[in-house]
Amino acid sequence: MSAWNRRRWLGLALVALQPLPARAQSAGFDHDHAAWTALLRRHVRRVRAGQATQVAYPGVKADRAALKAYLDSLSAVTPATFAGWSQAQRQAFLINAYNAFTVELVLSRYPDLKSIKDLGSLLGSPWKPKWIALLGAKVSLDDIEHAMLRKRGDYDDPRVHFSVNCASIGCPALREEAFVAARLDAQMEEQTLRFMSDRTRNRFNVQRGRLELSKIFDWYGEDFRLGHRGIPSLPAFAARYATQLADSPADRERIRAGDVDIAFTDYDWALNDAP
Repeated sequence: MSAWNRRRWLGLALVALQPLPARAQSAGFDHDHAAWTALLRRHVRRVRAGQATQVAYPGVKADRAALKAYLDSLSAVTPATFAGWSQAQRQAFLINAYNAFTVELVLSRYPDLKSIKDLGSLLGSPWKPKWIALLGAKVSLDDIEHAMLRKRGDYDDPRVHFSVNCASIGCPALREEAFVAARLDAQMEEQTLRFMSDRTRNRFNVQRGRLELSKIFDWYGEDFRLGHRGIPSLPAFAARYATQLADSPADRERIRAGDVDIAFTDYDWALNDAP
C-alpha cells in the first residue's frame, strides 16, 4: 500500500472513531413516527364526520407489543439528541409521546375503567405520577404537557390543546395519524378546525344568546390571551371559527364582533372507547 493510501485509510479510521454530533445520532429515530401512525390507523375510529374519534382499546391491547416498541423508541432519545432537532420535530415528538403514553396508561387497567380519572386516587390525579421514561428522566403526563409543550418561549402554540388527547369524550380527537414535523402546522390547524366544528362541545346557543365553549378554554384561557400566533384574546380566537360555531349570518357576525357572552360547557370524562 502506498504512503498516500496509508494516510488516507488512517484519516478515515480516525474520523470513524470520533463521536457523532447530536444531529447525526438522531438519524436512527423515525421522525415520521410510522409505528405510531400504523397503530392509530388500525385502532382509531372517526365519528361525527371526523369531528371526534374513538379508540378500539381491545385492538390496541392486542397490539401492545407494537405500542411498547414505539414507546421504547421514544424513551431511547437522549436530551442531547432532542436538542439537536428542529423545533417542529421536538414539538411533534412531545405531542406523540403524550398521546401514546396516555394510551399505555389506559391499557394498564383496561377494561376495568370507565374514565381515565379512575386511574387516579382521592389524593392525586392520573396525570401527576412520574412513570414515563423520557429525555433522560422519569416524567409525568403533566410534565410533558405543561412543563414542556406549554413552557413559555419554547412553542407558544395554544393549538396544542387540540392536539394532545386525554382519552376522554370531552377531549379533542385523538388524531388518526402521528404528528410529523413536515406537516405539523397543517395538522394542528386541522385538529383545531375539527374541534371547533363539534357542536356537542362548542356552539352558539341561539336560545340563550351566548357562546358556549369547551371547558378547555376555561382551564387554559391564559394561553389564548398571550398573543401567540396572533391570538390576542379568547373572543378573537372564537371569531376565527364563527362559521363553525353558528348557523345564521347574524349570529356569526356577533361572534366575529366579539359581542357575545361566553359560557363553558360540562366536560365529559367518560373513556373515548369505541363501542
